Amino acid sequence: MADIHLETKNLSYTYHDGTQALKNVNIQINKGEKIAIMGPNGAGKSTLFSHFNGLTEPTSGHVEIEGKKIIFERDELLKVRQKVGIVFQDPNDQLFAPTVKEDVAFGPMNLGLEYDEVEKRIKESLELVGMSGFEDKTPHHLSGGQQKRVAIAGIIAMRPEIMILDEPTAGLDPEGVDKVLNILNNLNKEGMSIVISSHDIEMVNQFADKIFVLYNGEIIAQGNKHQIFSNKELLKKAHLKAPITTEILYRLKENGLNVDTEKISISETVEEILKATKN
Repeated sequence: MADIHLETKNLSYTYHDGTQALKNVNIQINKGEKIAIMGPNGAGKSTLFSHFNGLTEPTSGHVEIEGKKIIFERDELLKVRQKVGIVFQDPNDQLFAPTVKEDVAFGPMNLGLEYDEVEKRIKESLELVGMSGFEDKTPHHLSGGQQKRVAIAGIIAMRPEIMILDEPTAGLDPEGVDKVLNILNNLNKEGMSIVISSHDIEMVNQFADKIFVLYNGEIIAQGNKHQIFSNKELLKKAHLKAPITTEILYRLKENGLNVDTEKISISETVEEILKATKN
């Protein structure tokens, strides 16, 4: 039986104006998993994420961290936020101190850690995201990709067990995307569970073990990338594009070639084409 790290049980949330943002969302995230939550704008992804560490209280249902229900009391929420760290889509929502060093120090200092431990965490976190040497820079003078990495460092410094990232590669160039993916993969190798939301099909294709599709506040599908990306009806409904490899395999199948449309990676796709053209 896999260790459940984070679970939502019939989680629903309604805004003050009566808009229902989440409807009976049930998801399980196991320890060490790399999860992507996909869906169009307005599907409820950011609202869902804000429930994961108690930033938002559900209208009904609840969230459990390691089998314990989130309780909305100050000390309990502090414990939850040590375990679950959130990196917002826009680093400007997160970076507010005059220097990078002070920004990364904010979380550990709030935990009441000793000065030496805070210093150690700043150093280690900035090293992990490739931002050593930027300690005294002003965050708002950095590039978008650098700001994103500093925001991630600020969460790493809290030593969470689960990291939640809302659109972690939005607005980044391909090199910036690769850098963020490398950071997340390395953190995952060290045992951290990672949950991202993204519109970037190709990036999710590279990254995620399991995908949940959120549409209109409801989870309409879950599965691995092969199951999700080969389901053209589902992608159409959720306003998501299929990866380019899936599109190629579907076209070949429509043209009478015997190929497996569930293959996803470039190497698998090439193999399928070679196999089909030999037969």
